[in-house]
Amino acid sequence: MKQDPNSHISDQQLLNSFYSSRDNHWLGILLQRYTLLLLGVCMKYLKNEEEAKDCVQQVFLKAITELHKYKVEYFKSWLYMVAKNHCLMKLRDKQARTPAEIKDEMAITPENDPGMAPHLEKDRQLEMMEESLQELNKEQKQCVTLFYLEKRSYNEIADQTGFTLMQVKSHIQNGKRNLKILLERKLNQS
Repeated sequence: MKQDPNSHISDQQLLNSFYSSRDNHWLGILLQRYTLLLLGVCMKYLKNEEEAKDCVQQVFLKAITELHKYKVEYFKSWLYMVAKNHCLMKLRDKQARTPAEIKDEMAITPENDPGMAPHLEKDRQLEMMEESLQELNKEQKQCVTLFYLEKRSYNEIADQTGFTLMQVKSHIQNGKRNLKILLERKLNQS
């Protein structure tokens, strides 16, 4: 596997270059970076390599058209959600087209496929996490996302946001605590 010559450029820098120039070259670099992630997500849901590869291509097309329409802040998590939703729609469409008996056999539910239960629970938790992250205040959301999702250091976050090192640490600590509280609340409600 060859080294990515653009690995020194962050996702955010690539996204900013794309938005400022509208050149799909930058978007291509970003999408190439996450091809394996997308394939993994699609395989997890569809359980078929050829279908998963087709879905990755469809997600690429959707990303190209959607990103021209509106601005995305956190590319990796946005792309993950697009892929996941695309696969779920594909599964729903497949179930809608099959006869009832086959539909019952093929339906992916925890009742008839106990191996799926942990995956479904994990997806539910990830969705709640995403919702809870959106409920944090702007500073906490930004710092938590950069630190945990984009794996940035305190210094990189301080440079990117203009916060002091102490503010970054505080926003991450408070954001993590508030995220935990919000998640526990959602889990207790469900």
